[in-house]
Amino acid sequence: MMRRLPDAEFELMKIIWQNKPPLTTNEIIERLDPNVSWKPQTVLTMLIRLIEKGFLKSQRMGRERNYSPLISQQEYMDIETVDFVSRYSGNSVGNLVKTMHEARNMSTEEIKELINWLKGCRM
Repeated sequence: MMRRLPDAEFELMKIIWQNKPPLTTNEIIERLDPNVSWKPQTVLTMLIRLIEKGFLKSQRMGRERNYSPLISQQEYMDIETVDFVSRYSGNSVGNLVKTMHEARNMSTEEIKELINWLKGCRM
């Protein structure tokens, strides 16, 4: 089973998912949020962890190493969502939606979007 990514590793994966792979280490570092002050060695360590966890593959091309995702962002988000609903809402999507509405007062547009989505679901 795929494990949840720590926030820092998730940030690196978002960069890789949002750009056309493969990406070099330098390309990943260049695309980091300017407010992030990770040293290149920190980024390399996280990339190695992502390879070990099965999220990335790496290939040496000359002096550079290229990184490509082994799992899509949608696949990961599906895993995270199922885990979240299971862990925090007792496997009840209804409880999740109720909590979301009460916690942040869902807008009319968001409620309409949810209703339209539910209408499109197969029973």
